[in-house]
Amino acid sequence: MTALRPEVADFDNDGGHERPRPASEGSGLVQLHESIAALLASRGQWRQAYQHLRSAFDLVYADQDEQPQVPEQLRREVDRLRREHAEAREQSLRDSLTDSYNRRYLDERLLGMVADHGAAVGGLALALIDLDWFKQVNDTFGHLLGDRVLQRVVELLQEQLPEGGFCARYGGEEFVLVLPGVDATVGVEIAESARMRVERHAWASLAPGLRVTVSIGLAYEPPEGDSPTRPPVAPEQQLLRADSLLYTAKQSGRNAVAYRDSGRVRLAGAAAGRRGIAEPRVAGY
Repeated sequence: MTALRPEVADFDNDGGHERPRPASEGSGLVQLHESIAALLASRGQWRQAYQHLRSAFDLVYADQDEQPQVPEQLRREVDRLRREHAEAREQSLRDSLTDSYNRRYLDERLLGMVADHGAAVGGLALALIDLDWFKQVNDTFGHLLGDRVLQRVVELLQEQLPEGGFCARYGGEEFVLVLPGVDATVGVEIAESARMRVERHAWASLAPGLRVTVSIGLAYEPPEGDSPTRPPVAPEQQLLRADSLLYTAKQSGRNAVAYRDSGRVRLAGAAAGRRGIAEPRVAGY
């Protein structure tokens, strides 16, 4: 935080006029107010930070006949700190490689969505996505191109998301699409569209012979109004269900979306005609 005490130099930057010096007995209190303001600003408590900065200026200029016009300056300082804090907060929630949200953001948002489940208009679909044979991509084309593949996959996954939907990196080459406010059919359609965009992308433009597909497990949680006596499913359980269905998609030939409909596990789109659909790893789901 920029120091507010004018006694750090004898002259200001533009007029050469000597700056007023606070009484020595008040300088310690000025420093205290500034320290408290810096601490409050780092926590995002901007109103309290402003009050302490205001108190510091009042002490500095307590003996002056004409009080300086500082409120606007203070507001600009607090606004700057607020912006810096917001930018740092946003960066802490982003994956550095793909710029998708990270696991921390995913966990925080899912907890909030479960807490608000009773007020939800629609259901919540979670699509757990894994790149097929990604190790072979890295081994054949190198890790730098593998990184570019991950970045491009995220761009493709984030197209056509519903309002409030987002993509988060779950770990390695696994990602999660969070799709709030949708019914089960729409959730499957969004996941299948994402799978098709990845499959049909012109990957050869990155490297001749490159082909990329994804497998997806889609878990769906209906809105609370559909079964008011049943408590909402915890985020960990929702992700476990999606992981179980992802296993089904992998074991059933990859490049597919697996979901559950009326108690049965199914594959979406063109994969629906495949024989021998594997059972999920979670018994009874």
